[in-house]
Amino acid sequence: MTDNTVQINASFVNTFNIGGDLKVNRLGYGAMRLTGQPGNFGPYPDWESGEKLLRRAVELGVNFIDTAEAYGPGFNEELIASALHPYKNGVFIATKGGIIKTAPDDIRPDGRPENLRRGCEASLQRLKVDRIDLYQLHRPDPNVPFVESVGMLVELQKEGKIRHIGLSNVTTEQIEAARDIANIASVQNRLNLAERTGEDVLDYCTKHGIAFIPYGPLGANPLKHGAPLASDEGTLAEIARQRDVKSSQIALAWMLHRANNIVVIPGTTTIAHLEENIAAASIVLTQQEIEMLNQI
Repeated sequence: MTDNTVQINASFVNTFNIGGDLKVNRLGYGAMRLTGQPGNFGPYPDWESGEKLLRRAVELGVNFIDTAEAYGPGFNEELIASALHPYKNGVFIATKGGIIKTAPDDIRPDGRPENLRRGCEASLQRLKVDRIDLYQLHRPDPNVPFVESVGMLVELQKEGKIRHIGLSNVTTEQIEAARDIANIASVQNRLNLAERTGEDVLDYCTKHGIAFIPYGPLGANPLKHGAPLASDEGTLAEIARQRDVKSSQIALAWMLHRANNIVVIPGTTTIAHLEENIAAASIVLTQQEIEMLNQI
């Protein structure tokens, strides 16, 4: 018989040690949407509500929050610090660098070592920390040798400005190249129940003990193939109806079941939706349900 009880605390899912020593509950929070619109550009217009949401997330057991210099740019990191600094012991903030954003529709990679140093040091100031727990290369720059970009992160790590190094939007070949010169703690690529072409990267990370942080876990972009995460029909919706929960909660639960190194970071701008997402941490799917969802 299936237990349909849904509780609201991120600690109800098991943990993963990012880089070996960042012990995080595997249901975190992606802060990107707490920015101006369109294009995640400018400060979040309701700053106080953003602060309340971030504090509520931590109250509910979220101890891993994902941001980036490009979100705002910069304003998202400032909002996190405004809400949470001084940070509660065991709460970890991950950010990303290597993107230049001058307008909502002007965003491009800049993986030059000097830009990564500038970005890291600016993030340190905005987050009000001496060392960033997890700093990820936001996107490889086709105009800069990949190992040069990673090499700067290694330098910043040696200087004590970065605790752990991560990558985003990368291939398995790029991860391997990076691991030749650095200890890679995480990879942040797009993945959700409906978009699974990147599962080869997930499988590589699982094999090597690297945290996999899927962005777009609920298909924030328009989904292909009929948008199954938003549909009121099909397997996902039927399982949700049987359990009397939301389809989005089942989709998040599936990701948490998919691999033990996945740290899911759904984002939202409302406390009600935040609590709904966090409740997915307590949903234990049956093997039959997992197999059904795998066929989507």
